[in-house]
Amino acid sequence: MTDHQNLLAEQRRALILDEVRRRGGVRVNELTRRLHVSDMTVRRDLDALARQGVVEKVHGGAVPVVEASTHEPGFEAKSALELNAKEDIARAAARLAAPGSAVALSGGTTTYALAHQLLDVPDLTVVTNSVRVADVFHTAQRAGTAGSPRPGAATVVLTGGVRTPSDSLVGPVADQAIRTLHFDVLFLGVHGISVEAGLSTPNLAEAETNRRFVRAARRVVVVADHTKWGTVGLSTFARLDEVDTLVTDAGLSAAAREEITEQLPGLVVADGSTG
Repeated sequence: MTDHQNLLAEQRRALILDEVRRRGGVRVNELTRRLHVSDMTVRRDLDALARQGVVEKVHGGAVPVVEASTHEPGFEAKSALELNAKEDIARAAARLAAPGSAVALSGGTTTYALAHQLLDVPDLTVVTNSVRVADVFHTAQRAGTAGSPRPGAATVVLTGGVRTPSDSLVGPVADQAIRTLHFDVLFLGVHGISVEAGLSTPNLAEAETNRRFVRAARRVVVVADHTKWGTVGLSTFARLDEVDTLVTDAGLSAAAREEITEQLPGLVVADGSTG
């Protein structure tokens, strides 16, 4: 880390979290020197990250939280993490959606960010099992002139199902709705991605629903920030060779990029340098 005196608290905490995960722990005095902020500021940042459940405070510093493979954070908890990375990924992924195509969006905070970007792609048919994603499109439709839909507004289909902590709808009802459909492209958020375990989630019912999505799509695009690489959930729902493209952020290490390019046809690294 270099001189980060003028960083916003959110940006500073993202850097601290990345350092904790990369090194397996940090000390307060190291962070004060690297970030050029006070001891009190660093301790407040660590308190905030601890409340989010992503670090554990120890004497003199912090270490990463080692989550069980069955742990599933709620939508609000996940939405506070890697905000800039998710926005960069969303902008890059939206370029892969052609006007007039049929797209599917799984649940997750990255696909939620992507939904906002897809509002500018005309005449989409969107199928999603995410309550949050569906709300993005429905809210935009209600904002049309005199209550009528915007020209080119997406047609949205929300599957039924049982709601998960991340506000996705899963289970037999969702699976049946997806089974008879066909998508030009699936934008898929994941809990974890690795060479050994492929794409995984801590929720068994969500794993089955995601399998249905993957089978129904001509092209599978995974949208996942760099912290998802190397994370393994309880249940694998797709192999890496079933993925066409991974859209991730510039925080992904060079070693991980090399591994991914050996496994996948397409890797898009969004660096935020373009609008």
